[in-house]
Amino acid sequence: MFARSRASIALGYVSILTLILVLFGVAVGLGFWYTVNDLQDEQLVEEAEKRRSIVSSGGAYSGGSDEFGWSAVSPDGRPLARVTTGSALGLPYASLARQAAKERRMISATVQGPEGAVRLVSLPVERSGTVVAVVQVAQPREVVHNAVIRFISVLVPTEILALVLATIGGLFVSGRAMRPISDAFDKQRAFVADASHELKTPLTLIKIDAEMMARTPKTGDDEEFLGHLLSETDRMDEILSDLLVLARLDSGELAVAREPFNLADAVVETADRFAKRAAARGVRLAVETSGKLPARGDAERTGQVLAALLDNALRHTPEGGLVTVNCRYRDGSAETEVRDSGPGIPPEHLRRVFDRFYRGEAAHTSSESARSTGLGLSIARGLVRAQGGDLTAENAEGGGALFRLSLPTAPDARG
Repeated sequence: MFARSRASIALGYVSILTLILVLFGVAVGLGFWYTVNDLQDEQLVEEAEKRRSIVSSGGAYSGGSDEFGWSAVSPDGRPLARVTTGSALGLPYASLARQAAKERRMISATVQGPEGAVRLVSLPVERSGTVVAVVQVAQPREVVHNAVIRFISVLVPTEILALVLATIGGLFVSGRAMRPISDAFDKQRAFVADASHELKTPLTLIKIDAEMMARTPKTGDDEEFLGHLLSETDRMDEILSDLLVLARLDSGELAVAREPFNLADAVVETADRFAKRAAARGVRLAVETSGKLPARGDAERTGQVLAALLDNALRHTPEGGLVTVNCRYRDGSAETEVRDSGPGIPPEHLRRVFDRFYRGEAAHTSSESARSTGLGLSIARGLVRAQGGDLTAENAEGGGALFRLSLPTAPDARG
């Protein structure tokens, strides 16, 4: 139980951190993208300024960085000069050159070159107030893409490593956080087990004395009082036994086998034990089974679970009603369903039917239900889960409650 809680806390911590890291990664990635874009534009402008000074002074069109392609274009878009470096970028772009000359301003644009996207700067060159040429400097957008990819290739492994370390740290921190709760729970569980065990001795003595007195009652009232005393003593003994079982389930000390057995036999045997009780209440008990359903678990404990389910079904089924038990192989599990024709479980109480000491509205609607401890279904689910199975509850179509017990199948389940 605490292992699941610890894992849930760690998972929640890691999930939140994952969301933060994803948002952080997206924000940083976008920020880096825009920064590299701006840096490329700044470098293009700087290179264009250098080329403009060369063209403006009438110098030779040479030199500059090999990272860029460039060309000098007349105001009407005719090439004046063009270097071989970066020629694959598709320079010159006449329409952009004419636009820059006409508007007398620098124009930055992303265009489609022969080999992919190209970032281009067109810068007009003026002499005596007249535009005499346009310098165009270009660089592949791939430069930006490669820089971003390199950045992401570093960022992603770093975030993954951070998540791994956070998971380890989360498990450690959650373990430290759960330790006081676990210790307190262990002490409470030990107290319940010890108290239940110690109370059984005086309770047994009380019952023996009451039985001795019941053999020779002096008056009718004495006999009635002794009957009540014996009944309540039995009820207290049942509660203490249930508490002991719960304490052992919580501590993992309850012996539960995981051996092959025939679930169909367990269903039939348990149903036979409840047949007379069902008849006395005017309830029809129907069993539907193929005769063989290999399962893996503890036959005795499974019988105890089935008894709890049938007891619950009979207590909530009115006279003239029907309780149906069937077992079958489904979805890789050996499954048994117990369905009654009672009022069903109110939706607001459905998720709590397996809680300890939970009785819902039963205590207010039936004197027999009022005597229930509210531990039977909780113990039943604990016993099933200890066998590697599960026990669920739902409202059946057409009315009534439906409890579904599933256990792992034995190797010959399909045989």
